[in-house]
Amino acid sequence: MNTKKNIRSFTYLELEAEFLKKGEKKFRTKQVYEWIWKKHSHSFSEMHNIPRTTQDWLAEEFEFRAITVADTQVSKDKTIKTAFKTFDGQIAEGVLIPTATRMTACISSQVGCSLTCKFCATGKLERIRNLTADEIYDQVVALKNQSETTYHIPLSNIVYMGMGEPLLNYKEVLRSVEMLTSEEGLGMSPRRITLSTAGIAKMIMKLADDQIKFNLAVSLHAANDEKRSHIMPINEHNSLHALKQAIRYFYKKTHARITYEYIIFKDFNDSQQDAKELAEFCKIAPCKINLIEYNPIDNGEFKQADTEKVQLFAAFLESKNLIVNIRRSRGKDIDAACGQLANKNKAASFPLKK
Repeated sequence: MNTKKNIRSFTYLELEAEFLKKGEKKFRTKQVYEWIWKKHSHSFSEMHNIPRTTQDWLAEEFEFRAITVADTQVSKDKTIKTAFKTFDGQIAEGVLIPTATRMTACISSQVGCSLTCKFCATGKLERIRNLTADEIYDQVVALKNQSETTYHIPLSNIVYMGMGEPLLNYKEVLRSVEMLTSEEGLGMSPRRITLSTAGIAKMIMKLADDQIKFNLAVSLHAANDEKRSHIMPINEHNSLHALKQAIRYFYKKTHARITYEYIIFKDFNDSQQDAKELAEFCKIAPCKINLIEYNPIDNGEFKQADTEKVQLFAAFLESKNLIVNIRRSRGKDIDAACGQLANKNKAASFPLKK
């Protein structure tokens, strides 16, 4: 039975305590920590400034539960989707999204998803488990390397918009952000990171209490409870009223503008009345709105809204002095676009919800 501990699950102080307990010099902690997080090492033997006896002890006590690249697909628009295999054989997907102004890593926080949003392919999958902070971190490092080696452009942004609901993996997600933004890790600005949630009210309030510095996006998709509950069952326990209270609290604590994600479905949430309801909802705190093109999924009940209706919808919101961006999908031809991540790749064999 493997009793080795995942070395990357230890904080700096916890790892330091392990070194001191072993009788190792205190400064070794800093050296090893740098190899782990800054140099992205997955092997003790390559830590050349660490004595062999210390390397051997580390190898006996600890291990790296690193992810590996199992499969990649490249879209005609240059989006790259990667299937990542975890140490226990699970698959999670990440996407590198190149645009004219930025290079974005879209990463997963869970293997599968426990939510059942009707428009999302991931929502049809079973949730197998949460990803650990180091597994999330590894995704970013891999996509960063892809960006630099394939397109010779540095990674500029990170979005937690892949598989899973980040706020249902709160501790590991925040730990991953800590290491991604730490000078001991990638040293990225928290303002370059966005966490997207389906809207778990109590956890949004916890983000506020924890004074997070990264951006928060809320997947809204309808501003009336009947429609939202139809497409997002989570709304039955996190109503729009509860969500409003949480967002007000979040803004009061952080003074950070919220982003609302709104996928427009044909003849469902694309009317002027829907736009009025959304504009009314947006009064609760400063915000911006991303209107997102729908990406059809297998056996889905929705269709992409007409371009003219999307333009009218956006124009109405803008007439109410709201900031609106219309987002076009990237990577649709490889099932890498918003809502399409469902492990449709060579590496995956993934159970659907029953």
